[in-house]
Amino acid sequence: MQVFAKFLAAASAVALAGLACAHDYAAGALKIEHPWSRPTVAGQPAGGAFMTVHNGGATADRLLGASTDAADHVELHTMAMDGNVMRMREVPAIDLPAGQTVALQPGQFHMMLQGLKRPLAAGERVPMTLKFEKAGEVKVELAVQGGSAGASAPGAMVHQH
Repeated sequence: MQVFAKFLAAASAVALAGLACAHDYAAGALKIEHPWSRPTVAGQPAGGAFMTVHNGGATADRLLGASTDAADHVELHTMAMDGNVMRMREVPAIDLPAGQTVALQPGQFHMMLQGLKRPLAAGERVPMTLKFEKAGEVKVELAVQGGSAGASAPGAMVHQH
């Protein structure tokens, strides 16, 4: 019986830890899942922001931009192979097709927090406002979580059309 009680306590702790990390937001037909960023170091001028956006509606929307007090400005970016070179470029918007899921993740669509005002520390939450063409402004929090330069968030999905 004690073994079962210890197992149940451990399983509950793991479940609660998962709930503490998970954070989703909704705006009309859009569901924004787990916005996150990696920690940065002193003097690092930029950091990335990532999330998954589900458009469950019958109408397309677009992510037009974002803002946060943690940085001078936020840019929308994409990364693509150009021959044998991976190139990052700013884009004016990210399309969110009706009934589709778009993942903002390392190596694909993402946001860059330019002109960081201070390092982003693991474990903190950074307020950010997303601006959508139809859904309007949505306030979210980036969970700053550890990870190596090539790591992606658990459960990250690929951009789908």
